[in-house]
Amino acid sequence: MPRTLHMNAFVMGVGHHEAAWRHPRTAEHRVLDAQHFVRLGQIAERGKLDSIFLADGLAIGPNIRRNTLAIFEPITLLSAIAGGTSRIGLIGTASTGYNHPYTLARAFASLEHISGGRAGWNIVTSGNLQEALNYGLDAIPEHAGRYRRAQEFVDVVTKLWDSWDDDAVVLDVAAAVFADPDRIRSIDHVGEHFSVKGPLNSPRSPQGRPVLVQAGSSEDGKELAAHYGEVVFTAQRTIPEGQSFSSDLKGRLAKYGRNVDELQILPGLVPFIGSSEQEAKALEREFTDLISPDYALGQLSAFFNVDLTGLPLDARLPELPPESQIEGNKSRSTLVRQLAAKGDLTIRELIGQLGGGRGHRSIAGTPEQIADDIIAWVDAGAADGFNIMPPYLPGGLDDFVDQVVPILQARGRFRTEYTEKTLRGHYGLDVPSASESRATTSA
Repeated sequence: MPRTLHMNAFVMGVGHHEAAWRHPRTAEHRVLDAQHFVRLGQIAERGKLDSIFLADGLAIGPNIRRNTLAIFEPITLLSAIAGGTSRIGLIGTASTGYNHPYTLARAFASLEHISGGRAGWNIVTSGNLQEALNYGLDAIPEHAGRYRRAQEFVDVVTKLWDSWDDDAVVLDVAAAVFADPDRIRSIDHVGEHFSVKGPLNSPRSPQGRPVLVQAGSSEDGKELAAHYGEVVFTAQRTIPEGQSFSSDLKGRLAKYGRNVDELQILPGLVPFIGSSEQEAKALEREFTDLISPDYALGQLSAFFNVDLTGLPLDARLPELPPESQIEGNKSRSTLVRQLAAKGDLTIRELIGQLGGGRGHRSIAGTPEQIADDIIAWVDAGAADGFNIMPPYLPGGLDDFVDQVVPILQARGRFRTEYTEKTLRGHYGLDVPSASESRATTSA
């Protein structure tokens, strides 16, 4: 049987392309408008996509004069989107580096109840120097240490979500019993980074607990994903790279007592859609021509924590620190370095290729070509679906939903209607019972 694939709408501002806000297909003021994002959720829901996915950053960005990466805190914004939708999943990014497990567990539990069980948490460790400075540190915390903290953080959060049994809420008016305290337990966690008694002051949600999403592709990131991740967002640019990543990551699941059906791998994809390939490529060039080089060089500098802002655009990248010396975004720095070397790209050419999705793959073609490409990756075992990253919004998402999704549906590769009400249901993931989760955690 052909595999049914999964797709998220990964939305950012008025488009993923860094020059989207300057292009006539967008309205730049909508980046400040919460209703713009509600509409994007409704478009994604019209397309029967699995979720709408929001990234986040805890600093102003590399060059606020030219652009900004995020305005809204994701859980707050997803709560607004929840009110304007009924089925689309709601995945928000939140850092294990600069939050507390109890606060974050409670915030996502609230989103769960507001949305009827449609929440997902994209787990990140935060590897940006400006973020560290905003939280009282003078350097990016060491990479391995960030992941040790993340491991403990996720462990505490899941224990808190599981501290209420599924049937703990009784609501017996005659007996005046709101909840059975024998079905609610403290977690009594004491670890290297956190001491949390619990239980959480929020009961279980319709899907048990939010879906756990992970976005790091370093060795530490893959181990965290293999242990906890149910959906993995990654940046792979070729089918062989996707096959290798998928085989590696899914091969790690067994040691955590998991099977391959418990994990979906969704690379990022930036689609430029046209009635012909020539038209689509011309549209892509329009966006590339609007890139502000000083903004792009600021983003490039952030990958390596090296100031590259004064480099001539027609030169090649200088020698840069190897991944072993990067404490920030290890896997992304390697991807960018390899992209530049493989194509012998000038800096101008490199920032042009990174402009659409910061290292994620762009494709310019007809709806049929893009559908063919998506199916080819899934059938080759290089992906379970994609995080769709429209280069401009809302039009780029409208075009994908109205032109590409129907082709995938006609070929039997994507749902034509929602059959489930929760995000966990959309992904085909089981609802973990609180008692089973506690037993697994204890083991």
